[in-house]
Amino acid sequence: MTSDEDTPDDDLIFHKLNQETARINWQELQRYFAKGLLVVVSKELDLVKVAEDISRDQETTIKSYLESERIHRATDDQALQWNENKQDFWAVVIAPWVLVQEI
Repeated sequence: MTSDEDTPDDDLIFHKLNQETARINWQELQRYFAKGLLVVVSKELDLVKVAEDISRDQETTIKSYLESERIHRATDDQALQWNENKQDFWAVVIAPWVLVQEI
């Protein structure tokens, strides 16, 4: 069973994920959407913190994000809108997922 308690590696994990976060456009993300691997992170959340929570398997926190719909798989409607708007994102990979947040 996992725990939501902090560990000494928190800063290291957060820093590593922060360095791996990059700006990307919708065209580059379409293949991940097609595979069902694109996870949208609400603008009210810190993208890197969410990635850290997922990488550390913080079950309680992730469940809260999902239940409140602050993270969810990208929808067809969103994809259509992003295509029309030529949307840019911040993104980070937590295999197999690609977490994105609209800019």
